[in-house]
Amino acid sequence: MNSLYYGDNLDVLRRHIKDESVDLVYLDPPFNSAQDYNVLFAEKNGSRSAAQIRAFEDTWQWDSSSAAAYQEVVENGGKVSEAMQAFRLFLGQTDMMAYLAMMAPRLVELRRVLKPTGSIYLHCDPTASHYLKALLDAIFLPTNYVNEIVWKRTTAHSDAKQGSKHYGRLHDIILYVVRNAGQQTWKPQYVSHDPEYVASHYTQEDKDGRCFRWDNLTGPGGAAKGNPYYKVLGVAGYWRFSRENMDRLIAEGRVAIPPNGEKPALKRYLDEHAGTPVGDVWIDLPPINSQAKERLGYPTQKPESLLERIILSSSNEGDTKRAR
Repeated sequence: MNSLYYGDNLDVLRRHIKDESVDLVYLDPPFNSAQDYNVLFAEKNGSRSAAQIRAFEDTWQWDSSSAAAYQEVVENGGKVSEAMQAFRLFLGQTDMMAYLAMMAPRLVELRRVLKPTGSIYLHCDPTASHYLKALLDAIFLPTNYVNEIVWKRTTAHSDAKQGSKHYGRLHDIILYVVRNAGQQTWKPQYVSHDPEYVASHYTQEDKDGRCFRWDNLTGPGGAAKGNPYYKVLGVAGYWRFSRENMDRLIAEGRVAIPPNGEKPALKRYLDEHAGTPVGDVWIDLPPINSQAKERLGYPTQKPESLLERIILSSSNEGDTKRAR
């Protein structure tokens, strides 16, 4: 598509984006942090443009615009209407309620434009994430909620000298939901094994110099879990693999009784593993520092590595992606 739209994203979604046409959405809406943000665009020669485009005012207040957005969602009925009415009863005419009134119609539209295999990543902070999670449940259904990802966005610090009485606030939340659970595009990502884990687990070395560890072959749960019972290298028991697969592994030299061991075990080679699967706590993607080449001077600019992980995990080359 290769199109860039500048304007109110709700208007753009409704006028320009077709139903079920988008594979992946990354949504980084303004948080309720009371800041005016300006985007500084760098020229090709590296200098700063004289033009500063005001992206948005990151302060939400309950006003006629918020009330109108709320009323529109409520009048459309359904679970989203019920959720918003519950929020209004609980929160009243507060800044947070204004924020949710802004988010609700946009999230409804984003669900509309997602393909059946599509995913949405909603980046927020802990002050609003619990409300947004409930709102997403109403729009996408709880069964389509996948993960709450914790991204460590800053290094350790303390505001104790300023009189604060709380733990250092170091992370953002990314809520990951899909259009249809189980049908979403998904490609697991990996990071390098922790050196301490490698040193403590991959302690064996084959004759060709390959590092490996011994892994248990016993079938957990025995017969109750349907594991087959037969003899392996003279040892009878319940095993993880069928006899056919076990014979193949033995022929490949992958199964043996370890020195000082009593039962057959499987050789797990370090060089056959892509690494450690990425979990839902991301501490390996540092924020943009003051010297970073990608820095634009935008206070909440996210690192390219964060977007790269999301794109690689939940889309294929050539897919249609939306960053808002």
